[in-house]
Amino acid sequence: MQTLKEIPCGTTVTVKKLNGEGAVKRRIMDMGITKGCSVFVRKVAPLGDPVEVTVRGYELSLRKQDAELIVVE
Repeated sequence: MQTLKEIPCGTTVTVKKLNGEGAVKRRIMDMGITKGCSVFVRKVAPLGDPVEVTVRGYELSLRKQDAELIVVE
């Protein structure tokens, strides 16, 4: 089971599950990251934070702690 944080640049993955509770999970879902959608990892900052991804045709920057909550395959 991998999280979005562990995925290398240039890789497209599919979201399997969102971990987390309440407001944090809701915020991730509001950004368009839901179960079954595909996510392309564009860039990872030198220290790993933030991770820049493309979701549903738009670019998004995620904090490392948020990326850890997204289980992908």
